[in-house]
Amino acid sequence: MFTLRSKAFSDSQSIPSRYALHDWNASPPLEWEGAPAGTKSFALIVDDPDAPDPRAPQRTWVHWVAYDIPAAAHDLRENGSQEGMPAGARQGRNDWNHARYDGPAPPTGKHRYFHKLYALDTTLRIDRADKTQLLAAMQGHVLAEAQLIGTFEAGRRNS
Repeated sequence: MFTLRSKAFSDSQSIPSRYALHDWNASPPLEWEGAPAGTKSFALIVDDPDAPDPRAPQRTWVHWVAYDIPAAAHDLRENGSQEGMPAGARQGRNDWNHARYDGPAPPTGKHRYFHKLYALDTTLRIDRADKTQLLAAMQGHVLAEAQLIGTFEAGRRNS
C-alpha cells in the first residue's frame, strides 16, 4: 500500500504554524513508502480546496507543485523546498506564481490542505509547470496516489 505521512502532523490534524506562510514558511517533512513496481518518479501537489472561506469555497488554492522527484527518494526533508530538493526534482508554480512551497495562509476559518503524492511510470521533464499543466502531463502515467490532509485555522500563530 502506497502511503504518505509527516513527522510534523498526523492525517486530518493541525499543521504546526512553523509551516504557515506568515511564520517560517518551511515545507513540512514528508515520507512515503509502498510505491508500486515500475515507479520512475514522484509528483506532489499541495492544495487547499476551501479558499477563500470554508463556508463558501470558491476555488482550490495551490501551495506547492513538485515533480520529477526520483524514484529512489522516500522523503522530502523539512524546508526541502527552499533548502534543496532531491537531485533532479523540479518545483512548479504555485498560486502565488512562486516555484516553491508557500504555506497555509487562510483569510478566514479552518482550511484543509491536501498533500497528494503520485507515483509515476515516467519522468516528466517539464519546466515550471503549474498544477493544471502537471496534471495534464501526468495523464496516463499515474501508478498510485497517496494522500495526507492537514488543517490550519486563520489567525493561528506559534503552535
